[in-house]
Amino acid sequence: MKIYVASSWRCAAQSGVVMALREAGHDVYDFRNPTEESQGFRWSEIDADWQSWSPARYRNALRHSVVKRGFGLDFGAMLWAEACVLVLPCGRSAHLEAGWFVGARKPLYVLILERCEPELMYKMATSICVSLEELIRVLRRK
Repeated sequence: MKIYVASSWRCAAQSGVVMALREAGHDVYDFRNPTEESQGFRWSEIDADWQSWSPARYRNALRHSVVKRGFGLDFGAMLWAEACVLVLPCGRSAHLEAGWFVGARKPLYVLILERCEPELMYKMATSICVSLEELIRVLRRK
């Protein structure tokens, strides 16, 4: 299966999930390493002081060529993928990506590896898994 892993740069489990899914035979998009010659998009590529931007500065930054390239890689992979695995903990982008998969009627698998705040809308997920082994088992049935 072609899988888009949605998560966060801060999620320690993300790279292990990507590796385990690949070892299980899946084609997996890794936003941290979208191509052999590219590390994933980071706001700091545009401005080291990105965390202090005003809303207007942030909106303007969305037009930057680095942003356009990063978005193009990630969104292209979303179109390519047959399913999404949302690895918690993660933030807004990953949740927006997960919602896009639900809206596109593509399967969404939520992987919860540690305690988290409950979320009602995870009921939209195809499956909620609480271990990497369970996720791989569930995907094998598809």
